[in-house]
Amino acid sequence: MSNAAWWERAVKVLPGGVNSPVRSFKSVPGDPLFFRKAAGSRFTDEDGDSYIDWCLSWGPLILGHADPDVHAAAAAAMAEGASFGAPSRREVLLAEAFLGRLPHFDQVRFVSSGTEAVMSAVRLARGFTGRDVIVKFTGCYHGHADHLLVDAGSGLATFGTPSSGGVPAGFTATTAVLPLDDVEGLREFFAVHGKEIAAVIVEPFPANSGLLIQRPEFMQACRDLTREHGALLIFDEVITGFRVAAGGAAEVLGITPDMGTYGKIIGGGFPVGAYATSEEIMSHISPLGPVYQAGTLSGNPVAMAAGLATLEKTGRPGFYEDLERKGALLQDGLTRAASDAGVTATVVRQGSLFWTVFQDTAPRSFTAIDPAGMETYGRLHRALIERGVYLAPSGWEVGFVSAAHSDEDIAATVAAVAETFRSWS
Repeated sequence: MSNAAWWERAVKVLPGGVNSPVRSFKSVPGDPLFFRKAAGSRFTDEDGDSYIDWCLSWGPLILGHADPDVHAAAAAAMAEGASFGAPSRREVLLAEAFLGRLPHFDQVRFVSSGTEAVMSAVRLARGFTGRDVIVKFTGCYHGHADHLLVDAGSGLATFGTPSSGGVPAGFTATTAVLPLDDVEGLREFFAVHGKEIAAVIVEPFPANSGLLIQRPEFMQACRDLTREHGALLIFDEVITGFRVAAGGAAEVLGITPDMGTYGKIIGGGFPVGAYATSEEIMSHISPLGPVYQAGTLSGNPVAMAAGLATLEKTGRPGFYEDLERKGALLQDGLTRAASDAGVTATVVRQGSLFWTVFQDTAPRSFTAIDPAGMETYGRLHRALIERGVYLAPSGWEVGFVSAAHSDEDIAATVAAVAETFRSWS
């Protein structure tokens, strides 16, 4: 059946026709594509059309689609049993490989999603410190747990209000939302509430409302103020973990958090999440301590096998250097295409993460993004689909470079973007 026929069936049985909102194409023109198969840097839809994919399942597929080694590892695990609900060797092996990349952590616990990882880390931070307040920043997304679906309140040092229906106000009463890139505002909040704060949680490279590269001074202030006031610093590395560098954002920034949350890449395309910290803090989690957290599919052997194969391949010499080269090649090409066509655009990049924003400077905060550019992105998205290139179906989302993308894929993408931009003039 065609994409259109599947969409007609989907809207009858799935809310909005999808199982995750951004897939619905509400932010871009047209209806969603339904994909049948994928390999390497490309996938094929139900109409039989092939696309160079820069969304890559929203980031997990750092090796590309259907990597043969990852699939072989998953198949071997599946042959021994898809789920045990009991300890297995693969969760130990992945934990060892995971911690080998992140020597600032002692222990890790695996869960089934990034949202679950963040939810559990926040609970553990509160249980360890005996405090209730969590500080997050505008423009940073940490999953759909009730207490983190929060909009900023009025004024600088006020607590947030729910940003989703179905979330009681009381659930967000201990979550404070502060602006990114505001060191003085962060200091002022700690001066008033420092003894109440359990943790500051931040995406070290915020990548859910564009790619908002922060000043080193701001990130260092997060580290210094939490340490000074006895709070924990949590890096949400569900997106950046094992993508921006072998050791994630902590390696790039040279800043060591107290806790980290992870997902995506460590499952090799299968559902997974994880949170990691010191042995001292982790001793407060059940069954060792009073903070409860459990999961039927936590440490699932198939996901563990896929994640281990992914970490092994990304750990090979030169892997991240080649990703950096490809990312730079794509960034330079897209920047040149916009400039040559007289289109105002900035291509922001951190390693293999990239984002095109239609304004002349790279924003560091959510409020600095010109929303008018989202309409321009929608036009670009539709035009590129017609030219065989697939970007995330929202201008607020980032793109991902994988090991499977070739220089030819990059050249073809740049050519398609350049052709699109020229057609606008």
